[in-house]
Amino acid sequence: MELIELKEINKVYKIGDIGVHALNNVSLIIKKGEFVAIIGPSGSGKSTFMNVIGCLDQPTTGRYLLEGTDIGSLSRDKLAEIRNKKIGFVFQGFNLLSRATSLENVELPMLYNGFSAKERRQRALPALEAVGLKGREKHHPNQLSGGEQQRVAIARALVNNSSIILADEPTGNLDTKTSKEIMELFVKLNTESNITIILVTHELDIAAYSRRIIKFSDGFVVSDEVKKSMEHGAR
Repeated sequence: MELIELKEINKVYKIGDIGVHALNNVSLIIKKGEFVAIIGPSGSGKSTFMNVIGCLDQPTTGRYLLEGTDIGSLSRDKLAEIRNKKIGFVFQGFNLLSRATSLENVELPMLYNGFSAKERRQRALPALEAVGLKGREKHHPNQLSGGEQQRVAIARALVNNSSIILADEPTGNLDTKTSKEIMELFVKLNTESNITIILVTHELDIAAYSRRIIKFSDGFVVSDEVKKSMEHGAR
């Protein structure tokens, strides 16, 4: 099933009288259940690409279809609803509320959907257990390791049953061992729950966990490779 379809997407930022092309005529299809890594040097367009598919930014020209819906035709409120219900975000800096517990951080997306306190707890607890944090529900971020904080962020991304997880440099603040654990968790979510994972990284060893690697340079897609082997995390 075609989950994401980009048709001749261009993104131009105006800096004074100069137009800077962050994305150049990008056309891609990502199917449901894929694990895709987006790689490229700083300024290559990979973060702009992530913002477009995450409905955080609109392309200057071109069409973006998400599950067949033309995103460009939607209102701001509808885009916010899609971000909340269909897409889970995981960032390099974790983006957790420091004064909230792990459980409260995971419950946060459900506040916008009108869930009762009981319903939020019933969904948040299994999400924390799914990422290996059973027993850490009452801990605050400063009581957790970096890897545990990122696991809370992943649980938060999962809690609304999102079909897509967008992860922007999710291992950037983690050591090698913890990075491996987080990537193995993404692989598990992809293979066992069929969640579509789209990961931005500049590290080739992290990209190696994916099944498909798309490389950007100067706003262009310069390569799009699907692995023949199903083995993840090859070193």
